[in-house]
Amino acid sequence: MKFSNPIPIQEIAESINATIIGDGSREATGINEINKVEPGDITFVDVKKYFAKSLGSAATFIILNEAVECPEGKTLLLHPQPFEAYNYLAKQFRPFAPQLSPRSEKAIIHPTAIIEPNVVIGQHVTIGEHTHIQANTVIGEYVTIGNNVIIQSNCTIGSDAFYYKKEEGKHIKWRSVGRVIIEDDVEIGAGCTIAKGVSGDTIIGQGTKLDCQCHIGHGVVIGKHCLFAAQVGIGGKTIIGDHVTLYGQVGVAQRLNIASHVTVMAKSGVGKDLEEGKSYFGAPAIEAREAYREIAALRQLPELLKSSYKNQE
Repeated sequence: MKFSNPIPIQEIAESINATIIGDGSREATGINEINKVEPGDITFVDVKKYFAKSLGSAATFIILNEAVECPEGKTLLLHPQPFEAYNYLAKQFRPFAPQLSPRSEKAIIHPTAIIEPNVVIGQHVTIGEHTHIQANTVIGEYVTIGNNVIIQSNCTIGSDAFYYKKEEGKHIKWRSVGRVIIEDDVEIGAGCTIAKGVSGDTIIGQGTKLDCQCHIGHGVVIGKHCLFAAQVGIGGKTIIGDHVTLYGQVGVAQRLNIASHVTVMAKSGVGKDLEEGKSYFGAPAIEAREAYREIAALRQLPELLKSSYKNQE
């Protein structure tokens, strides 16, 4: 999430009662979890074994719970509960606002857009030219929808991220302050759900088409001109290239990278990164040619076992 204007880190430190280590004259431009950080961002770390990753990340400001030497170009914020401080900032700069009317006054909708009955449109939503949103769809806060987009009925765009921090046996909810960005010429089938990012953006690239009942997790980035068949599910923060085809009921785990021009056959389970231009099948998914050879070999297994028993007799 980016702030509307840069904020002095001294002001932020005071708001969370943190002690500054390093240069306190800098200004922060946003907040982000570690996998999405950019220069100017604030992030946090509260487990010592991850300190090095956070201190070596692109983030300029790190909230942490133990005093360490400040690397060059960074500013550290010492706080006993880094997650609580981070979540507090998320709620302060993007506070929750309940949906009290079918269409927020803060939404910007192009006059050529078609909005059917019973569509709910949240605050700070932008909808482009000639876009068609069908009945009973919910468009949550901070969603940006481009031109010539079709969203079929009963979709939910911009639901909360399924993202929790485990503390003392409980799951503590993060405030989801990311966005959903749907680029031009995208089509989304009936009953799809697309979660917003925890603090970054969920992006559906130009020309991509989703069949009915697909789920796109928080912070997923999908490239241009992809085709996803029905009941595809993508785990959070996975990155998918251009011209990727996922057939029906493909499941993709979180934080993976699927390169461009990949095809994954129906009912496959993807648990690792996939290389460009290849076809995959199976659970776990492997290259399709290898998977088909394994299936052919398994079909011969009963006869091989029979022959083995006869030879033993």
